Amino acid sequence: MSENTPRRKKITIRELQRKMRENEQIVQMAIYDYRSAVIADRLGIDILCVSDTGGMILFGHQSTVTVSFDEVMMMSKAIDRGSKYGLRMVDMPYWSFHVSPEQAVENAGRFVAEANAEVMKCEGNQHHAKNIEAIVKAGIPVQGHIGITPMRMPQLGGFIAQGKTADRAKELVDDAWAMVDAGCFSIMCEVTTEEVCQYLAETLPVPVISLGAGNKAHGVHIITSDLLHLYEEHVPRHSKIYTDLIPIMEDVFIRYRDEVRERVYPGPEHTVYMSPEELQKFAKEVDWKSKQ
Repeated sequence: MSENTPRRKKITIRELQRKMRENEQIVQMAIYDYRSAVIADRLGIDILCVSDTGGMILFGHQSTVTVSFDEVMMMSKAIDRGSKYGLRMVDMPYWSFHVSPEQAVENAGRFVAEANAEVMKCEGNQHHAKNIEAIVKAGIPVQGHIGITPMRMPQLGGFIAQGKTADRAKELVDDAWAMVDAGCFSIMCEVTTEEVCQYLAETLPVPVISLGAGNKAHGVHIITSDLLHLYEEHVPRHSKIYTDLIPIMEDVFIRYRDEVRERVYPGPEHTVYMSPEELQKFAKEVDWKSKQ
């Protein structure tokens, strides 16, 4: 860092509130491996969210519902090792905060104590507000997550946009306010209509983050694998593929496979050799007559 380069500031909730007041967009990303955390952190991503979606990308789960607490903990520890400045958020996995306020506080506390997490993200609605409030009262900030909440897909009828009718839009507003009243420092809208997200951004006293809910919020969240097309099974409408890594990876794997089969790789430049004197001594000692 040169003398003229401004020193990076650690992102805090207070800094997010400043960005909201000054109409400066908040950049939030789902990060779930060490190297991505290092890159995102040095490039100034504001919030690094350890998404349970990582369980689908890294471990092959078919949905986030089966991603375990221990798997999210493993990803959370990796993100802690790879970041210094971004706000470290953990997406609390399924059934980790749903049973009771006591369960919610204990599990959120484990992420803080064991993975150095700074804030949680909790999917749900007004019915989960009591448990979320307990986490906040225990001193752990929470971002509320409304709209499409992958843990509740059967209840919502699948991955369909939320808030298309006036009644459903009002329910989402009630969910958001319940979470704000519970003490959430931010609200994320996943695949709600833009109108709902915009209304919340204009009326809530906390930053509103859009995930597939238009660009009228205070910031945007995206899943890393969606940017790079690493999840081939489904490309959400709201995701923009900036670079398709799959063909690049396939090309590299094919070239590696073929060079191994053709004995091209590893070549002399990749290989360590004994000196002629040591080779002669070794061959004599083991009575080795090389076929080469």
